[in-house]
Amino acid sequence: MDFVQLLPWAIFGMVIVGGIALINKLNSDQSRTTERLDELRNPHLRNNPDAAQSASTLLEKAAPTLSKALTPKSELEENKLKVRLANAGYNSENASSIYLSLKVALGLLGLLLGSSYGFYRFGFAQNGWTALVIGGGIGFYLPELVLRFLASSRISRIFLSLPDALDLLVVCVEAGLGLDAAMRRVSEELEETAPDVCSEFALCNLQLQMGRPRREVLHDLGIRSGVDDMRALAAILIQADKFGSSIAQALRVQSDSMRVKRSQMAEEQAAMTAVKMIFPLVLFIFPGIFVVLVGPAAIMMINGLLAN
Repeated sequence: MDFVQLLPWAIFGMVIVGGIALINKLNSDQSRTTERLDELRNPHLRNNPDAAQSASTLLEKAAPTLSKALTPKSELEENKLKVRLANAGYNSENASSIYLSLKVALGLLGLLLGSSYGFYRFGFAQNGWTALVIGGGIGFYLPELVLRFLASSRISRIFLSLPDALDLLVVCVEAGLGLDAAMRRVSEELEETAPDVCSEFALCNLQLQMGRPRREVLHDLGIRSGVDDMRALAAILIQADKFGSSIAQALRVQSDSMRVKRSQMAEEQAAMTAVKMIFPLVLFIFPGIFVVLVGPAAIMMINGLLAN
């Protein structure tokens, strides 16, 4: 092997050694005071000191450094990022830094893999540099695609399970429970069938118990879920709490409107079935029917022409 073939492997080894040195540096810079605070926050670290060396712990420590270059410059951008992460179900305080650090880490890993493959396969030609750029781009934007997929999946699950949760919430409120107790009851009963909605209600109960105003908690519920019906529900509850009207009646009206909307969506999907069936019919069913019906007649006509 000549120098051109050995150079990508040398770069690969240097990057690996540099990454290990960076992780060790971030881990060794932690003072004993910080370690003690971590042990107070997490009692498992007192009984298992090696747990502090886990990959998740190292990622949390390295996240502020790795995500520094991608940290939002304005509060509006930071709030948008937090809302997107909350729509995917990540509500922790360090979710933004971990997400940005993942983008940086996977981008560097993509650059490393792309450069290793491109330079080894094509050398320092244009194709080698193209592979480097493509690998870095894929690694950098992969967390973005995964986040969008997780957010859309969670929003869809909340939208489908919200009517059932709202019906049970109406029953609990009309039975005499308060809104907080009714949400707690719903989160306990539907924990297996609607985990996303129950987690949102449980988080609301936790915030209410910690003393946050109900209006702020309900507003955050609507924004955090990312579902229009949940925003409408939060707005109705805020309005009912503000004007002192009946919460049970407000929930009943919202439940009826969501049930009507659900039936209208089912009718719309049923009406679109005929249009959607055109392409499978034309591509797969009509050719078979055409062969079965016209095939024997075509064979008889060909035999008659050959006989004449």
